[in-house]
Amino acid sequence: MSTSTTSIRRARPTDADRLSDVFEETWREAYRGIIPGVSLERMIARRSAQWWLGAAQRRRPLVVVETREGVVGYAVYGQARGRGLGTAGEIDELYILPEHQGLGLGRRLFRAVRNDMMDHGLHTLGVWALAGNDRAKAFYLGLGATIVGDASDSIAGSVLPKVGYRFA
Repeated sequence: MSTSTTSIRRARPTDADRLSDVFEETWREAYRGIIPGVSLERMIARRSAQWWLGAAQRRRPLVVVETREGVVGYAVYGQARGRGLGTAGEIDELYILPEHQGLGLGRRLFRAVRNDMMDHGLHTLGVWALAGNDRAKAFYLGLGATIVGDASDSIAGSVLPKVGYRFA
């Protein structure tokens, strides 16, 4: 699989259908066995193309990774939504389709997001990941994060533990 024609750009309303598909596939792969089945299905059902159409038009940045095959990943980020991470900026979501993982696209997306945040004065960055998501843990630690704490989050009716990562 070639990544030579990859671009990272702001999401457009025309990306909504593909973002819905990417969300469904990445969440099924990442969270099967971590988020209870019914809760996972509820969350996926909430993120229809209509939801993504609205997300692409909101103030919080939404960027996509696009290859010759179309949109294969995305990230949502901005100012930290709370104080738990002790950071100015926060990545809400960062996902790459399973068949495109391991090619460096996630790292490229992370760097692009981090650079954009730095350009907007958000010099410290954090991210929450569900406990048990070993792939996310390895990814963020591999990028130089430190674990800064834990908390819990309610996802589609299930309360789940999460881990906070900080990048200086």
